[in-house]
Amino acid sequence: MSGLALLHTSPVHVPVFDALRDEDAPSLVLRHLVDEQLLSRARELGPDAVAGDVGAVLADAVAQGADAILCTCSTIGAVAEAASATLGVPVLRVDRPMAAAAVARGPRIAVVAAVASTLEPTAALIREEAGDRPLALRTVLVEDAWSHFESGDAQAYFAEVARAVDALTDVDVVVLAQASMAPAAERTTTAVPVLSSPRPGLRAAAAVAGRAA
Repeated sequence: MSGLALLHTSPVHVPVFDALRDEDAPSLVLRHLVDEQLLSRARELGPDAVAGDVGAVLADAVAQGADAILCTCSTIGAVAEAASATLGVPVLRVDRPMAAAAVARGPRIAVVAAVASTLEPTAALIREEAGDRPLALRTVLVEDAWSHFESGDAQAYFAEVARAVDALTDVDVVVLAQASMAPAAERTTTAVPVLSSPRPGLRAAAAVAGRAA
């Protein structure tokens, strides 16, 4: 099947990205690949520990005819992106457009995550996008939020994230490191821009898939 394959580590992302596709790129064919164990193992052992499994999943997507692949998990995004060189199709990480937008907003960037394993990959991506530009990067772990996500209480999850964002001071922009956090942006009251990854990530991948088709 041609089109864009999406690698998720939670099934909750499937309807989110389907809805964004319907709004922004209705002609785009999406194929969803969900493997929750990739995140579980990456959290325990580090992203590099799942590089082989990620590569196998992506290779299967290519064999099925994907024109491009989008990884929606920030923890394994760098591992997935690195596989592009050997797969023959573009592999994008959902948070790269968000990181570029954050760097353009100013040097004082706060990265907010509910899973600790996401913080360093996201921070590294922002440092990469910043290049030689000055950067004052802060990472914030919302420790109580992820248990709500795992129990299926999305509203409590978003509320915890929003509270953490609203408590931040002396920042130019806030980055929500995980795609699952995106709805929390609408619940914040801060005047600071709060960026999330799903929409810009899908738009970038749709453009690439269209060129590759």
